[in-house]
Amino acid sequence: MPTLETSEVAVLEDQSGSASQLPDFTSAAYKDAYSRINAIVIEGEQEAHDNYIALGTLIPEQQEELARLARMEMKHMKGFMSCGRNLGVEADMPFAREFFAPLHGNFQAALKEGKVVTCLLIQALLIEAFAISAYHIYIPVADPFARKITEGVVKDEYTHLNYGQEWLKANFEGSRDELMEANKVNLPLIRSMLEQVAADASALQMEKEDLIEDFLIAYQEALSEIGFSSRDIARMAAAALAI
Repeated sequence: MPTLETSEVAVLEDQSGSASQLPDFTSAAYKDAYSRINAIVIEGEQEAHDNYIALGTLIPEQQEELARLARMEMKHMKGFMSCGRNLGVEADMPFAREFFAPLHGNFQAALKEGKVVTCLLIQALLIEAFAISAYHIYIPVADPFARKITEGVVKDEYTHLNYGQEWLKANFEGSRDELMEANKVNLPLIRSMLEQVAADASALQMEKEDLIEDFLIAYQEALSEIGFSSRDIARMAAAALAI
């Protein structure tokens, strides 16, 4: 697949009609940052695939649907791998595996204990909301090839977020306490992940404040749909982010 050959800064007309400058996709600084950002999304999709397959063992009646979601994540992963090839960038996969290690460890621990609620919160709420926020902020500043790929992916991620949201909503009364505890343990990890990736994201013209805002909107909307009150959600955020 050919790489982008222009080194000029592109100009993109956004939906409001104003022009915004895109980064130089061929610069060394951009490619260095992209090697880690691209690795994160590749690893994130791999983690999601594995997590949905694992969830099928905890919710056997939903195994077929979860396998379908897993296949979608694998397709996403391959798409993002092609984005790296298009820019001539090798993804820094060791960095990405370390980046996801805390959430991965918590998911695996919950899986061994049969804690389906915790597993769903980690994968179908936190990770999916994290991905949606990142893709939303990335699309306006992405290279044309990656933009097309990412626009397709983000539509699917809403389907995955909705799956976890609806399952937890249907089982809310029995899940409420575990959800609050899992939130307290895992939400701070998302905050740390956003901090860790802030400099590289900024090099791609994705600002940390925008990522945090978009993530919180998606996550809090999901919690509200599941059944938590505004007061509950505020308390969950306060308790977690105070750690």
